[in-house]
Amino acid sequence: MEREMTTPNETRDPTDAIPPPRSLALFGLQHVLVMAASPITAVFLVAGALHFDDALTAALISATFLVCGLGTLLQSFGPAGFGARLPFIMVPGGAPIAIFVAIATTVDVQTAVGAVIMTAVFYFLALPVFRRLLVFFPPIVVGTMLLLVSVNLVRIYGGTITGRPGTDGFADPTHIGLALATIALTVLFARFLKGMWQRLAVMLGLVAGTLIAFVMGAAHLPALFDGPLVAVPQLLPFGMPRFDLLAALPLIIFSVISMAEATGQTLATAEIVGRKGNAQAIVPATIRGDALTSLVGGLFGTSLIITSGENIGIVRATGVKSRFVTAAAGVILVLIALFAPVSRLASALPGPVVGGTAVIVFAIIGVIGIDLLRRVDLRAHGHMITLASALAMGLLPILVPGVYSEFPRWAQMILGNGLAMGTITAAVVNALFMNAAEPDPADDIVAAEVEASQ
Repeated sequence: MEREMTTPNETRDPTDAIPPPRSLALFGLQHVLVMAASPITAVFLVAGALHFDDALTAALISATFLVCGLGTLLQSFGPAGFGARLPFIMVPGGAPIAIFVAIATTVDVQTAVGAVIMTAVFYFLALPVFRRLLVFFPPIVVGTMLLLVSVNLVRIYGGTITGRPGTDGFADPTHIGLALATIALTVLFARFLKGMWQRLAVMLGLVAGTLIAFVMGAAHLPALFDGPLVAVPQLLPFGMPRFDLLAALPLIIFSVISMAEATGQTLATAEIVGRKGNAQAIVPATIRGDALTSLVGGLFGTSLIITSGENIGIVRATGVKSRFVTAAAGVILVLIALFAPVSRLASALPGPVVGGTAVIVFAIIGVIGIDLLRRVDLRAHGHMITLASALAMGLLPILVPGVYSEFPRWAQMILGNGLAMGTITAAVVNALFMNAAEPDPADDIVAAEVEASQ
């Protein structure tokens, strides 16, 4: 049972419920295990592209976990309007990592870090203008965005199961079998376990899948104590950043897209947890939390650290709405960052098992989007065209990678981001139809019946 710290006449927000300590730790650990692949993968992508040595790579993994943990605490507690006071987890964004690497390889890594810092400042400058646009994010836009988030994340994390086409071991049946076993075990745990253990089905599925991988020889325990025990992330690991507005422009443009994504994630999460009051009023707090966390991340050499859509699926799957759970996850992330052997253990999680866990969690995000969309009258002409056009523009670059590869780089950055294009298209087309007179579908039915009877 959750402890509700309330007075007799006070009704508290569901997010303020504080689970018992054991449940708090376990539910927080579940969030961490599901998201752990994001910071590790992000650092490996940057380190591989920029040819960092093992020591620098390990230091950046530690720094990334630290900033994710601090950002998660910020979003969970929301001091001074920085953070939404919702159960959010912060992770490195996928698109920002690609842009960070592009800037670093085209110019240098100091300029890439400077671009992150400039973009974090831009968040603050643009927020007063952006908050006026929140009216253009009704359920049809948010539902479409969540559906596209689900499809995009399933595609991305499906790659951790199969590997890259053309490489050795692509579509290895053993890897695919591990992913399918992880999914099956998660479903079985969710069906047959009771109480708190049922809510931990995602984590238990990941742990069981990992154990199977070790038994099969598909995963190996790293040398946990081969190196220092304590890892203290270093400020400005690449030296003083360089500030180049032209080089930073792609990341600054993406920040507008990121604010749109944060809007949808905030509104969806607020509805899932039953947040009282106007959910749109807390969107600026989410964005301020993203901005401050990204600014700190830049100082530690990371790319943008932003609110994650990943944990929306966890919140819905578990039914645990407490922001103190994600605060516990934030504390665990900070401890992981500082205790080097835990970072090494986290990096040893088998890719196919993490992929299997991620796929089912991200599919739940799609279910949440469908639930929002079913509340919209899709028989109405405007809603139908809005959804159809948004899915067309959003799914095309997701399902047909490289469709815009011959376009200029700036166009690729916008058009090639299916989530961004789908969300922007939904908002713009919905706005076009917002004040248009909508025929009532029921009138068409009546008219058809009258015509048939004559």
